[in-house]
Amino acid sequence: MAAEIGNRRPLRSRNTAWAARLARLLVRARIRPNQISLASLAAAAAAGYCLLRAWYPAAALFILLRLLCNLMDGMVAIEGGLGSPSGEIYNDLPDRISDALILCAAGYSLPWPPYARELGWTAAFLAVMTAYIRILGGATGLTQDFRGPMAKPQRMAVLIAACLLAPFDTRAVALALVVVIAGSLVTAALRLRRIVRQLEQRR
Repeated sequence: MAAEIGNRRPLRSRNTAWAARLARLLVRARIRPNQISLASLAAAAAAGYCLLRAWYPAAALFILLRLLCNLMDGMVAIEGGLGSPSGEIYNDLPDRISDALILCAAGYSLPWPPYARELGWTAAFLAVMTAYIRILGGATGLTQDFRGPMAKPQRMAVLIAACLLAPFDTRAVALALVVVIAGSLVTAALRLRRIVRQLEQRR
């Protein structure tokens, strides 16, 4: 698990040949990492719109596109040597907005249960809180802890699976929000406990 802690999210896809080729193409095309980060926000907005229209398979595709942008912005910045002083802002802030757009829209898309909107807002709030706790750890001088069980990749994977099942039964989306909420609570608690333990060990 120690390999999962650092100031860059550990992703197996980062080490794949297709990801490296795509990153090289983007570098050659002179596309900047910050532009890719903003594109991820646009993809999340499109996913949210599709959710509100109950176009669930299309929403799944845009969520995948958002994740692809999240992968590429870091690779182009670091492997391509195109990072900028403001890169951390572009890398993190669009992610927080993207989580809220997708999770809230998922709640608003549902005719059932009657508290579906509240599920969406709660999932969005907790998603932001897990990221806040991670960044809070970094602000205290610790390496940022990206571990789950419900970090961003896991949240989006749950939503993608739900969107693919939703044309057959929209309750899949409601269940996905419940899973994201529960998993985010556990993730926030575990991250906070690890941060406090590491800070106490400094004595």
